[in-house]
Amino acid sequence: MAPPKRVLPALLLAALAACAPSTPSPELSPGPAGQGEAAEGPDLDRLEALYQARADSARADYHPADVDFMTGMIAHHAQAVLMSHWAPDRAASDAIQTLAARISNAQKDEIALMQRWLLQRGEPAPEVSPEGRVSGHGAHMHMTGMLTDEQLARLEASTGITFDSLYLAYMIPHHEGAVTMVHDLFATDGAAQGDLVFKLASDIQVDQSSEIARMGRMLDAMRAGSPR
Repeated sequence: MAPPKRVLPALLLAALAACAPSTPSPELSPGPAGQGEAAEGPDLDRLEALYQARADSARADYHPADVDFMTGMIAHHAQAVLMSHWAPDRAASDAIQTLAARISNAQKDEIALMQRWLLQRGEPAPEVSPEGRVSGHGAHMHMTGMLTDEQLARLEASTGITFDSLYLAYMIPHHEGAVTMVHDLFATDGAAQGDLVFKLASDIQVDQSSEIARMGRMLDAMRAGSPR
C-alpha cells in the first residue's frame, strides 16, 4: 500500500526540482499500475533527509564570536530592561516612562530572538525574568557600558527628577557599550556572516545610536531646566 502523500515546504519543493535527474530513476520509471506512486515515499524520504541535512549545516555554520556576542548582548539588554522596569513607579516625567517602555519592549523582543538562536545551535542561553534579572549561563557577565551594582542601587533608590536624570545619564553610556559590542563583532574575521546575526547587530547599532542622540537632547534640556 502506498504511503500517504505529504505536503512539502517550499524549500523542499525547490530541492526536489534541483535534485531531479534528467533521466527517470528506477524508482520513478513507468511500470505496472501503482508502481511509480509506491516509490514516491522513499524518494521523498531521501529528499527530506537532504533538506534536513542542509538545514542542520546552515545552523552549524557560525563563528564563536557570534555566540559570545549573542550571550553577552542578552545580559546587556537584560540590564536595560531592569533599569526600565523601575520607571513606571519612579520616573517624574511621562517622556521618560515612554522612553523606558519603548526600550524595554524592543530589547525583550531581541532577547527572545537571541535566546532562540543560541538554543537552536545547542548553545546555552542566559535566562531573563520579565523584570530583567539574569540567571543561569551568563548571569555574571559584565559587558562594556553596563552599570555597576552601586549604580544600579542608586538608580533603584531614586525617584522623580533624580531618577529621570540618572536614567538618561546611565542609559546613554549603556547604549554606547552595546554599539561598541557591535563594532567589535564586525571587526572579528569570520564573524557575523549569517544573515540573522548580521541583521540583528546592524539593527542594534542603528537603533541604539539613534536613541543615544535622543537621550542626549533630553538630558541637555533637563539640565538646562527646560520644561518637560
